[in-house]
Amino acid sequence: MAATFCDLHTEAGLKHLNGFLSNKTYISGDLLTKDDIRVYAAVMKAPSGEFPNVCRWYEAISSSLSARFPGKSVGVRLAGQAPVCAPDESTEAAPEENDDDLDLFGDETEDEKKAAAEREAAVKASSKKKESGKSSVLLDVKPWDDETDMKKLEEAVRSIEMPGLLWGASKLVPVGYGIKKLQIMMTIVDDLVSVDTLIEDHLTVEPANEYIQSCDIVAFNKI
Repeated sequence: MAATFCDLHTEAGLKHLNGFLSNKTYISGDLLTKDDIRVYAAVMKAPSGEFPNVCRWYEAISSSLSARFPGKSVGVRLAGQAPVCAPDESTEAAPEENDDDLDLFGDETEDEKKAAAEREAAVKASSKKKESGKSSVLLDVKPWDDETDMKKLEEAVRSIEMPGLLWGASKLVPVGYGIKKLQIMMTIVDDLVSVDTLIEDHLTVEPANEYIQSCDIVAFNKI
């Protein structure tokens, strides 16, 4: 697989690899394979921050190797093959196998399989969190009657704080018989805030329900 990239010791080679990894976790997709180890061995050292996708991928491979083979050197041996060497190393004879050769794709123990699965889940969760979208929501907040203190009603609304929630502009809108409702904007991080939960668990229960009779979603737009 490494042969599909040009010289990975050059800026052009790393630029090619960086673009290739722009939408991939690993060389062959979402799973660590022998292809990653071959390319990792060809890169040989951590790239600069100029190539963020390569840096992310390189650190993931390095972490996998360090976690599975603590205290070992970075020489990598694919199962049944000699270690992949840098271009300036002799390739006339395959080196003898020793404890410093890392057979990444040999038989795995149950603990190693479990640790690998946890790392995969952590990478996917991290990617999902980074890609989390935002939404702009307009709420109608209705008081009990025309005697409800609307200033305190708005204070009760804005007093609700949680990660991913930002209150915005507001105004009072007449609904008839001297009653006004509060219209208020908010911006939410979709993965962190559920509008339904916000209404049911915060806006329409004590102490906010002393002023708030009900809440309705007027508009919900992805940002």
